[in-house]
Amino acid sequence: MKQIFVICLAFAGGVFLAVQAALNSHLGLLLKKPLLATVAQSASGLIFSLLLVALAAKELPAVQTVRQVPAYLWFMGGLFSVLGVSLYYFAIPRLGLSTMISLGLSGQLVFAIMAGHYGWLNVATEPLTLKRLLGIVFMLAGILLIKLK
Repeated sequence: MKQIFVICLAFAGGVFLAVQAALNSHLGLLLKKPLLATVAQSASGLIFSLLLVALAAKELPAVQTVRQVPAYLWFMGGLFSVLGVSLYYFAIPRLGLSTMISLGLSGQLVFAIMAGHYGWLNVATEPLTLKRLLGIVFMLAGILLIKLK
């Protein structure tokens, strides 16, 4: 039962990201500056994250723990987030929400399978299998079906 709950949370997370992308893409169109929508998303995300930490965290990490974290880990996730989010906001008005989300998810899945196979970025290794390759092929075929009119 616990696994089903986590699966439902993961699905809801995907829905939330699609809603966020659509809303902020519209904001970027209205402002005529997709990067300003990225700034708004990042700033409001910071505020909501701090609020959740204040409400949910029982204790903060010890200073020694914080010092042991490599410096790049504090910033590189934010860099890739800004780049990815900005690309979404730029592409959604030009491609449509379903196409952009489909292509974005495909990029995520292809990279995740490669990273898992080779153990990139300190992720657990997962072997590349025929089933995984077929999953990618079927997903790409699904994107073509979504895109074709």
